[in-house]
Formats: sequence, C-alpha cells, structure tokens
Amino acid sequence: MSRRLTVAATAVAGLALTALAACAPTVGGGLPGVGPAAFAESDFAWSQTPGPNAIQGQIAFAQDGKAFACVGNVGLTPDTPYTRARFRTLYGSTERAAVPAAVVRARTVADANANYVTYVRDTQCRAGRFQFDGLPDGGWFVIAPVKADGDPIVLMRRVQTRGGRVVSLTL
Repeated sequence: MSRRLTVAATAVAGLALTALAACAPTVGGGLPGVGPAAFAESDFAWSQTPGPNAIQGQIAFAQDGKAFACVGNVGLTPDTPYTRARFRTLYGSTERAAVPAAVVRARTVADANANYVTYVRDTQCRAGRFQFDGLPDGGWFVIAPVKADGDPIVLMRRVQTRGGRVVSLTL
C-alpha cells in the first residue's frame, strides 16, 4: 500500500474512533465515557495541611454584553480522583467552565452522598474579589456563582498551587 493510502486510512480510522467516542454514554450529561471515582477521605488528606500558597481572584465574567457579579461565597475544592470525576460530570470539564446553575443542579453524579464538603474551603466575594490563603501545594477547583439579570451561572476553574506563590486568577 502506498504511503498516501496508509496516511488516509489512518486519518479515516481516527475520525471513526472520534465519532464513536462522541456516541458513548454519559453520566448526568457530563463528558462521554467518564466513569465514577470512589470517594476516599485519604485522597483529601494533603489539602488539610497548611501551606505557603495563596489564590487571589477576581470576577470579570461577561456574556451578551452583561457583566456578572458574585452571588455568594466562592468555594475551593481539592482536586482528587473523586472531585475530578464529579466536576467532569457537573461542569463538562475539569479545567474551566461557565454553566447555568440550574444545569449543574439537574445533573446526576455517582456517590452523591459522599461527604467531601468538610474539605471544601469558602470565602466571601467582596466587590468582585476573593482570596484563599495558607494553601498547600496541589490542584484545586475554584467555584464561583455569579449573576447578571437572569439566572445564576456557576464559574469553575482548576488552579495549581506550588512553591509558596500567589496565583492570580480572573474568572
């Protein structure tokens, strides 16, 4: 077979696999093919150690010409296998998202009764700004409910802390 035919066949096979993956079942409307992760308290232990890192954030989200403002506290959840699977289902991503709060609430997650809430930090959002101090090195999910005129939207972003640095974040 010629090199051109081999490349073409490989490309067609790749497209077919991508199409099949798009048809895979989802759990609660999240990403396709994502299985549940079991809740394990030991996965959260690292997040309870005080550290030298901080996250300074501000809300600058706008949509359809409307600026959104905080409507409640901003949450900070440790990145663990359980929370990663949960957020993939709720927000459709483990990196960043802006999803209507009603859509997030309507999605179903595996092991929904797991008590990971004791590991979630929260802080007030004042004048569109928030800050988390004393964080250990690790991955975190920042969750901020915002609103303009209509229904609230939940902003999510994954952040990595390390090396005693302050991470500046704009949502």
